[in-house]
Amino acid sequence: MQFEMLYSKIHRAKVSDANLNYVGSITIDKTLAQSAHLLAGMKVEIVNINNGERFNTYVIYGDKKGEICLNGAAARKVQIGDIIIIIAYATYTQSELEHYKPTIVQVNEHNQILSITNEV
Repeated sequence: MQFEMLYSKIHRAKVSDANLNYVGSITIDKTLAQSAHLLAGMKVEIVNINNGERFNTYVIYGDKKGEICLNGAAARKVQIGDIIIIIAYATYTQSELEHYKPTIVQVNEHNQILSITNEV
């Protein structure tokens, strides 16, 4: 049996930009994305705390420190300054769950890492 479980998340990131005229995706500061084990091209769910929107897109790495930019159609679902949660899921077998430890990255209002934990 397979189980879809939380793989990692960046909790309470602040949207720093929204670019409607881009092909699509979410641009995340590369260091921040990699601290959450998010790969370029990985599917993620975005949860907007300000307006309740939930949608999927994929990750691209950004060069700007603290950058969280929604691109393309996703730019219509956020406002600059909104607080979001970026969530990645993975599929695990029962035996893999014996050592299951998702990565949770907490950030401050400037999208700087406050803590990284490995528990739900």
